[in-house]
Amino acid sequence: MSNEFDVIVVGGRVAGAATALLLARAGARVAVLERTQHGSDTLSTHGLMRAGVLQLSRWGVLADVVAAGTPPIRRTTFHYADGESVDVSIRPGAGVDALYAPRRYLLDRILVDAAETAGADVRHETTVTSLVRDDTGRVRGVRVRDRSGRFTTLHAGLTVGADGIRSTVAAQAGAEVLHRGRSGSAILYRYFSGIDTNRYEWAYGAGLAAGFLPTNDGLTCVFVSTTAGRMRVLRRAGSEHAFRTLLATALGPQAERVVAARPAGHMHGWAAVPGYVRQAWGAGWALVGDAGYFRDPITTHGMTDALRDAELLADGILDSLSGARPEGVALARYQATRDQLSRRLYEATEKVARYDWDLARIRSLLRDVSSAMSDEVDHLRVLPERRKPLGRLVRMLRGSTRIA
Repeated sequence: MSNEFDVIVVGGRVAGAATALLLARAGARVAVLERTQHGSDTLSTHGLMRAGVLQLSRWGVLADVVAAGTPPIRRTTFHYADGESVDVSIRPGAGVDALYAPRRYLLDRILVDAAETAGADVRHETTVTSLVRDDTGRVRGVRVRDRSGRFTTLHAGLTVGADGIRSTVAAQAGAEVLHRGRSGSAILYRYFSGIDTNRYEWAYGAGLAAGFLPTNDGLTCVFVSTTAGRMRVLRRAGSEHAFRTLLATALGPQAERVVAARPAGHMHGWAAVPGYVRQAWGAGWALVGDAGYFRDPITTHGMTDALRDAELLADGILDSLSGARPEGVALARYQATRDQLSRRLYEATEKVARYDWDLARIRSLLRDVSSAMSDEVDHLRVLPERRKPLGRLVRMLRGSTRIA
């Protein structure tokens, strides 16, 4: 087993697996290091927006998500505490005729398996303990501990941190926080069977929100969210009390649909974490997904962001590998595009996550969110499809197996 790669990707979930998939299909030698077991679950609100579904379709993996029984979402309903409900159809466009909210154990597995099929060296239950640097300070790989406890050093021209909010790569690379938000949602969610819905449903009341997301196995993910302070007070009487109270306040009579449903599994919680934007690259390293950029989950866009940024980063890396652009120029372009596409939605999400809005204000903010999502789709829809491997094109163009 070789320990020399063009790129090492630390983290094998949505952002990391997608980045590795695109790099491997273009002929790069890629390792994917994931600390959890293959096919394990993780915290998630599940909902893919149009840009995320578009990416999966362009890469040829959406069919696997559909084949696994993930229900199509063709309508969204917005419920407001003043009694108004607004129905919105998901109109076919940009190659997308429905949205999906797959369970993470499914989506992550599909993506990482596709990366492995494309030629990536995927290693689960492998933990990165430190970065490896050369005499100039440039990152040249990682030190890892595998499932047996054995330590190994892996070398690469570029190390990608796709290892989430508490990213080891970001911390050890010294990635600067360029912007730190002030807002954060406290969230509880649980799966239920027997809820009659075939759409995304979002509800907004005074200082809180809730939602229904149909997912795999006939289950619906039901969440409630509010400020950290309010959640702490409600949870003094238990998480179940907090969940039911917030749900009843947000949905009114609609909450009876959950009361009559059957819980599937235990309650999940998310502590309020303010958003941030980190420097996305440096000498021998880059960040993607939550490692580089995190926005509050209230706008349910995290997986879509991860898929988008995976392609932006992969394109930058491939430009560098092929010699089309110097590494610094290519990765700076990646960061600039990421930030441009993220800015409007980041700012709108920050305002939603304050929970200080009235109903007129939240309606306006949701229009801002929708507009920002459309800008993202417009950028992505003109990119080429990435369904097929390109063989060893990168190495043939560059004439080397290593990034300088």
